[in-house]
Amino acid sequence: MPFPGAWPPRSNEGLGEALTGAKLVVIPAGVPRKPGMTRDDLFNTNASIVKALVEGCAEFCPDAVLAIISNPVNSTVPIAAEILKKKGVYNPKKVCGVTTLDVIRANTFVASNLGVDPSSVNVTVIGGHAGITILPLFSQVPNFLPSPEELEALTVRTQFGGDEVVQAKAGAGWATLSMADAGYLFAENVVKALKGADHIVQCAYVESTLTDAPYFASKCKFGKDGVEEVMGYGKLSAYEQQWFDKMLPDLKKQIEKGIEFANK
Repeated sequence: MPFPGAWPPRSNEGLGEALTGAKLVVIPAGVPRKPGMTRDDLFNTNASIVKALVEGCAEFCPDAVLAIISNPVNSTVPIAAEILKKKGVYNPKKVCGVTTLDVIRANTFVASNLGVDPSSVNVTVIGGHAGITILPLFSQVPNFLPSPEELEALTVRTQFGGDEVVQAKAGAGWATLSMADAGYLFAENVVKALKGADHIVQCAYVESTLTDAPYFASKCKFGKDGVEEVMGYGKLSAYEQQWFDKMLPDLKKQIEKGIEFANK
């Protein structure tokens, strides 16, 4: 969305025309992480951008599904939720963090290992959308039996695939096209569900009671009103449980950081 003048737009300048009547709003706005940039650097800029856009959504399309891509998603989704709560229009079924890129990466790595088409693979990825909070459940992939060394390498590569891209481009770019593809796939599925299609299930980072973290990524069933069901993640392997126990405290800290930002 083009905005004249300073950013964030003053008094939601231009947002009314862009957002009025929207059923789905995809929010990728923000700055990407570059070499040497800390997550705090990213947070301080992107949190303000997401706050301004969500305030506009609360005013002009309060019933829209929000698909938040702006990093750090673990914190920006809680920010969006808190802003909507303040405006009196929060609906947990309609605020989603897009974690599809994590699934795409996991699918690609498994497909390469098995020698099959990535479209035939669907890895469940749970947790969050940053580093060790990303947990691919490779144990649940049929006929996939990696060695312990392969499992470790694939898990870490799924968690830090974004860093790999940033480093490979030496600061000249980031995972632009793959994120665009992931955002498109997520949005397309949401639109299908909003139009009444059945059996639309995809991973998303949403308000959840599956763990003691208030937000958590897992498979979700989408329908005409957004997230119809936050689905369980099944049994974890011993290896996955170790990662789960390690990542949950980090995830909760990142969630709290977003909530504190929105309420200060």
